[in-house]
Formats: sequence, C-alpha cells, structure tokens
Amino acid sequence: METLRTEFAAVILAAGEGTRMRSGLAKVLHEIGGRPMLGYPLEVAEALDPERLVVVIGCDAEQVEERFRGRAEFVVQSERRGTGHAARQALPALAGFSGDVLILYGDTPLLRAETIRRMRELKAERQADLVLLSARLALPGRVVRDASGRVARIVETTDASPEELAIEEGNTGVYLVDGELFAKTLDQLDDQNAQGELYLTDIVSLAVAQGRAVEALLLDDADEALGVNSRIELARAAAVLRRRTAERIMDQGVTIVDPDSTYIDTDVEIGRDSRIDPGVVITGASRLGERVHVKPHCVIESSQLDDDVQLGPSAHLRPGCHLRSRVKIGNYVEVKNSDVGEGVKAAHLTYIGDADVGADTTFGCGVITVNYDGEAKYRTTVGDRVFVGCNTNLIAPVTLRDDSYVAAGSTINKEVPSDALAVARARQRNVEHWVSRRREKGTSKEKSGSEGKSDPSRKK
Repeated sequence: METLRTEFAAVILAAGEGTRMRSGLAKVLHEIGGRPMLGYPLEVAEALDPERLVVVIGCDAEQVEERFRGRAEFVVQSERRGTGHAARQALPALAGFSGDVLILYGDTPLLRAETIRRMRELKAERQADLVLLSARLALPGRVVRDASGRVARIVETTDASPEELAIEEGNTGVYLVDGELFAKTLDQLDDQNAQGELYLTDIVSLAVAQGRAVEALLLDDADEALGVNSRIELARAAAVLRRRTAERIMDQGVTIVDPDSTYIDTDVEIGRDSRIDPGVVITGASRLGERVHVKPHCVIESSQLDDDVQLGPSAHLRPGCHLRSRVKIGNYVEVKNSDVGEGVKAAHLTYIGDADVGADTTFGCGVITVNYDGEAKYRTTVGDRVFVGCNTNLIAPVTLRDDSYVAAGSTINKEVPSDALAVARARQRNVEHWVSRRREKGTSKEKSGSEGKSDPSRKK
C-alpha cells in the first residue's frame, strides 16, 4: 500500500442558514451530546492532524468564530450560491498547499475519524485522484455509475430522473480530493441546474471527464451520514450519539441498566463497576469514579463524583460539584457548586449550595444553605464530623467548626465553635385547652349563622 501523504488539509463547510431549524442560533451551534454540532467534524479533522484546517462560515459568522476561535482558520461566504461557491471561499486559505483536501460539513456530526482514515487508505491503495463517501441512504445526491460500475457523476435529487431517484447509493458530500484537482474543478463549476447554484457535487463528473481516477467508499454504518437541517433531524442524530456514548461507557465496565432511557453527554467519563439506573441525565464534562451508583431519575451537570459515591434517587447535582469518596446523597437533595467531603451523608430533602463540607458530616432532612441575599451569593463552611439537625437554615456566610452539632429547627447565622451545640429557635409555649375552645367557638358561629337566616314562610 502506498504511504499516506503527509500533507493533508481539511475544509469544513458550515455556512448554511439552517432556516428549517427556525432558530435565532446558528445551525452549527445547536448542541448535540453536550457540544455544538460543529465541534464534531472539527474533532474528526483535528484527530487526523491536518496541515491546514479551514472552516467556511456565513450565517452568524462572528458567533460561530467566537465559539471555536483558535481551532481553525475561518473564512466567510458572504453570498449563498451553493456548496461549490462555499468551497471556493477556502481556496485563498489553501494557497501554496500541495496535497489532499478533505471536505466535511458542520451539520454532519456523526462521521467518525476512522472512516476518513479508510478513505485515505483507499485513495493511496487505488492511486485515486478523488474518493467520495457514499451510503445506502436517501440523501440529496445519488451516485450514478457507468455500465462497468465505475463512478460517473453525482446527480442532485432536484435534477434527477425517476430512474436516477431509484438509485440506492447516496452521496454524503464528503470528498477526499487531490488539491490541484480540487482547485481546478471548482473553477470550472457553473450554475446550470434546477437550483441555479454552484454544486460541489459536479467536481466528480468534471474529474471523470478529465480521465481522473474516482473511487467511492460505501459506509458500513449509514448513520454516520445523517445530516441535521431541522429539529427533528437533530433529535434523530442525538439518539444515535447517545447510543454510541452508552456503548462506549458499557465497554469500559459500567452497567447502564436501560440505555434507551439514559442520557449521557459525549464528554462524560465513568469508572468501571459503576451503575447507572434508568432515567438518569449526565451532562457536560462530568467525571464519575469507580463503583459509583446513580439511582433512578438523577441529574448530574458538569460535576465530579469520586469512587463509591451513591446518588439519588431523584437527586440533582448542578454545575461545579465535587462529591468525594463514599458520599451518600439521597432523595430530592440538590447540590450546587459545592465541595462535599468524604463520607458525607444527606439523605433527603436538602439543599447544599456554594458550600465547602468536611468529611463524615451528616445533614438531616430539610437542611438549607441560604446562600443568596437577593444581590450576592455567599459560601457556607462546614467542618469534619458535623451533625446538622432536620429543618435547619444555615445563613451564609457562616462556619460550622469540626465536631459541632446544630439542633433541629435552628436558623444559624453565627459561627458554631468546635464541640458546641447550636440551638437557635423560638421557645415552645403550650396553650392549654386551646383546641376545644376553638371547636366550641366554631360550633357557636355555625349555630348563630343558621339562626340568622331568613325563613321564607315568615315573609310578609
């Protein structure tokens, strides 16, 4: 097999308006698996270590460039004249480059880097000038072959005959092409078609007409070719990505009880022998250690859980949480932006926000860290081996020292020293016979109300 060329460039077309998304956000910035769509083809290109990486943007160009600044060179397609016109905008950025050019798309997030490596290997093996990626999928373009089975051209569905529409092999639009041929065929494009646009697909027929060797690599997994042009297609692609993510995590020794009801973002990592129960959502770059048990219907956002943590059911970790080893967070407990020490327990109905909690501390039911005064947020500091009784408010900023206790029903706004019990609640007063007097009063009101009603028979 011929050695792969060392010079290799990638061009990602991401200038589409995405009108079918019906959104004020650029299409390629819509998230899938916790990342903007454009992040996936960018990652594929980066994995191949290209000499140059160019992204063609148009709609909301500043917004897109700002999100991915530093990862590629950005060029703008100011007019919307088709994919061929968009590709032309990359040529100045490729000036002086000799080698192969890969064409990808910002709205095709499921393509794998391994597929592109296979395209490069096929191009080297067959000494081809152009390799296109095809799929058994109803795509906007069909791959037309000649009588001997060689690729002849790509026809867009808007220009296709009934016979051509019946062709099952679709064109994904992903090309690996010799750089010189790429520039030459782009210059030869015209807009003599149903859409009046410059079709990038026409570089195939132009290459064939010039006697160049054109090959097609058929995808084993047609899902890689799924493009996103609407919210429906976004959801379809997201489902495929979730399945891939779940399979990757399960292959690493994690039990996911019901992958179909579990939503885990692409960048999540989970240690072996952990268990994820149904209805769980884990987002962002969350990191879960080994032997972690996430019970049903929990939400974890951009947080870290160390080994042997138990969470839920129905618990919520908001961004910025670090649950250290052996922490147990139970039913309807919410934690936000907090560092929770080893062995801490909060069994149910508690809010721990903007807090630093020491090891082996226990929170009773209904404990609230009151971290916001309407203008600013403050932190609560809780030491080691602290016990906080049920229905307690901790008014931040406040500190509970090591080995302190807080009595149930207290509102704490001053430091609690080590080895002290804090009690902050109103003195109880019992009013004897209050219930019976209240009932007697109610009965007398009912009687007087009944007697005061007018009797129709007594009307004059």
